[in-house]
Amino acid sequence: ESEKYYSQLDKHLNLSAKKKETQLQEADELLDKERRNFYESSVEYVYQIQQVQDRKKFDVVEPVLAFLHSILTLNNLTVETTQDFMPYKQELQLSLQNTRNHFESTREEIEELMKRMKNPTQIGKMHSQPVIEGYLYSQEKWALGVSWVKYYCKYHQDRKLFVMVPAEPKPATKQGPTELKLKSCFRRKTESIDKRFCFDIETYERNTPVTLQAVSEANRKLWMEAMYGKEPVMELNEVGFKFVRKCINFVETKGLTQEGVYRTVGSNIQVQKLLNVFFDQKCPGDVDFHSSDWDIKTITSAMKFYLRCVPIFLNYPAESDNLDVRLGAIHCLTYKLPEKNQEMLSLLIQHLVNVCGNSGDNLMTPSNMGVIFGPTLMRAEEETVAAMLDIKFQNIVVEILIEDYTKIFCSAPEESSTAPPMPPPRITPRKRQPITIAKRPLRVCLAVNCGQLQNTESNYLPLV
Repeated sequence: ESEKYYSQLDKHLNLSAKKKETQLQEADELLDKERRNFYESSVEYVYQIQQVQDRKKFDVVEPVLAFLHSILTLNNLTVETTQDFMPYKQELQLSLQNTRNHFESTREEIEELMKRMKNPTQIGKMHSQPVIEGYLYSQEKWALGVSWVKYYCKYHQDRKLFVMVPAEPKPATKQGPTELKLKSCFRRKTESIDKRFCFDIETYERNTPVTLQAVSEANRKLWMEAMYGKEPVMELNEVGFKFVRKCINFVETKGLTQEGVYRTVGSNIQVQKLLNVFFDQKCPGDVDFHSSDWDIKTITSAMKFYLRCVPIFLNYPAESDNLDVRLGAIHCLTYKLPEKNQEMLSLLIQHLVNVCGNSGDNLMTPSNMGVIFGPTLMRAEEETVAAMLDIKFQNIVVEILIEDYTKIFCSAPEESSTAPPMPPPRITPRKRQPITIAKRPLRVCLAVNCGQLQNTESNYLPLV
């Protein structure tokens, strides 16, 4: 079973990423079926070994004990000999009973674990694992070409240490483990390589990134999460503006009243396909959004993905309880953004105002939009506990941008005004209540009429 599965896995990983999507999906489904069969066979094999090893502890001792007992009773040995043997016999019987009880309880636990492993929906996701390990394929360049070498890899999250051990060492050479200190990790763009499930790591020991291939998309996500991997950075250029404008135009034409717009997510495969086609270097932007291949969920998810990959838009302090202080700080800092960032932010927020104007149908209020677009527009450089706690402030900033769009984007702050300083630290501790502006009376978000969205092509201005 092992040889059959790993042979199938090697063939699967050698599939070209440029094949048709239907062929890749069929190959993924076939490999998933093989993987489940392999896991079930492996668990059953380990279960049988455990059964044999544990049963040895009493299956051999019990007949010996019965034999000794028969010798004492049948041969009418002296009372003294029998009495000397009784304490050992009682102790051995007690140990045998405990061993059998432990065997029965362990068997029940293993059988329950086997059921859970056969049903993937019951397996919980591993959180904050200090060490992740498994097989990866490394791209190695030689004078005559490129080869992919299989390694058993281990990453120590606390030390940022990545260890690679050759899975198939060559007999003529002695290859020890390779230790690399991690700098950063990025997902490899699909169009940049013919292999699937690839990501790059930058290390202090090597001048060029190390390209690695995981065994599946889910496996790649686990490695990237452990290494705090990032998506490939996209540029905030003309093609990006064209993409966002097309997405907005499509949503406002066909999906403005759709319930849960921007909250429901599309298929990751379709999202990546749309991004790869639109940002193709040969013919960028040559995509018909009104084709039957794309639906609302795919287009909104693709736009959110793009906004996460471009340079960070905002980094506003929103910890103040004073709403006027928050609004003033956001108003001033918005105009300190680079021109392209400010233009993109205005374009996006104007669209979100229009979406919230139809909240009676789509149920998307400014508060809901803040939850969705807060982490998208504002991201910390490193995933830390403090950064996770700042998410609530990010949501508030987006709420304010939507509710006060006209004041922030249609009028510049006063020349004499600057970003208000943050208030001094509190003397008394803050009451443990969630910080939100959702308790204010809801404002009616009127749809903003902007000529930019009526004709995306004619009103598009090239950026310098």
